[in-house]
Amino acid sequence: MSIHLDVKKVTTHVLQEMKLKGEKISMLTAYDYSLAKILDAAGIDVLLVGDSASNVMAGHETTLPITLDQMIYHASSVVRGVSRALVVVDLPFGSYQGDSKEALKTTIRIMKESGAHAIKLEGGKEVKDSIERILSAGVPVMGHLGLTPQSIYKFGTYAVRAKEVDEAKKLIEDAQLLEDIGCFSIVLEKIPADLATKVASVLKIPIIGIGAGNGVDGQVLVLHDMLGITQEFHPRFLRRYLNLFDEIKGAVSKYIEDVKSKDFPNDNEQY
Repeated sequence: MSIHLDVKKVTTHVLQEMKLKGEKISMLTAYDYSLAKILDAAGIDVLLVGDSASNVMAGHETTLPITLDQMIYHASSVVRGVSRALVVVDLPFGSYQGDSKEALKTTIRIMKESGAHAIKLEGGKEVKDSIERILSAGVPVMGHLGLTPQSIYKFGTYAVRAKEVDEAKKLIEDAQLLEDIGCFSIVLEKIPADLATKVASVLKIPIIGIGAGNGVDGQVLVLHDMLGITQEFHPRFLRRYLNLFDEIKGAVSKYIEDVKSKDFPNDNEQY
């Protein structure tokens, strides 16, 4: 029996077992109760309350503007819709970089006020102190290496990361460090597939990819991209499973037409 079908509640331990058995981990972002409930019912393993809410929910250009209070609002909404999936929440920009005490304070607020199961933060060696302090409080931490969107102004581009030897070497070292200090998993974003495969084979913890090829232990996509709600984003790694932009627009257009023509509501749709 596959772990995916057998388990009633996904935990960090379950993800580790899935890696050991070679069973791929499915992960998507979620930001609200209604869609989280659907994703959970479909059998998703992990739901990430991503700071990508800044883009797809609030319309910001980057992930930087979203606040801690907003992340807690989205996370608590998702948690209420979930019975099986593991819920991981992004620490927002400015809440952990350079201040491990602030990182722990932020994490405790997220865990207490949202009911989430784990947190995720970006970076390697430079955020080591923050990760260790969070882990000392008993909160599971997921790492994030490669393209780290909170550092977009430093990089100046969303291009593929770690193509050069030095950056690839640092990524492997950072990944090993994250495992050694106790992270339960790592997301690798937009790096060469060969490098991601190497990291997944060397490390014992599950490696989740987004634009990192098929040699990792699982995949994550932003829900609104995968469902075709967003239209302006076309990276190579994105597979659109629906085109909800056109579907929803078509339904709303028909509704407008029916209201204007007095077809809605009809005799059966009124009291």
